[in-house]
Amino acid sequence: QVQLVESGGGLVQAGGSLRLSCAASGRSFSIYCMAWFRQAPGKEREFVAAVSWTADRTYYADSVKGRFTISRDNAKNMVYLQMNSLKAEDTAVYYCAASLRFGTTSATDFGSWGQGTQVTVSS
Repeated sequence: QVQLVESGGGLVQAGGSLRLSCAASGRSFSIYCMAWFRQAPGKEREFVAAVSWTADRTYYADSVKGRFTISRDNAKNMVYLQMNSLKAEDTAVYYCAASLRFGTTSATDFGSWGQGTQVTVSS
């Protein structure tokens, strides 16, 4: 499995931007599909975005499409989530996750998880 550590969370005003980072170590990073999930208080963990092994394919939840961009740098073992036009409803703990399967939005298909980073958007 791969070990994941997120960073970059914080407090931002509505309309602002944040960039989350996820550092990976362990097994060959480039064989994994990488994704971001988030979990707000009292809610289930939900899919946000994912990127393929070669970074040429991405897909997003409808709620973030056009505002968030996922990317990866296999040379640095890093995944990023650029979040623009943030809204109060984006407030959540954001998790980086890895899967050998591309195209899924189910958390159960992701076997490696980071500890999460808090994003708070004030309105």
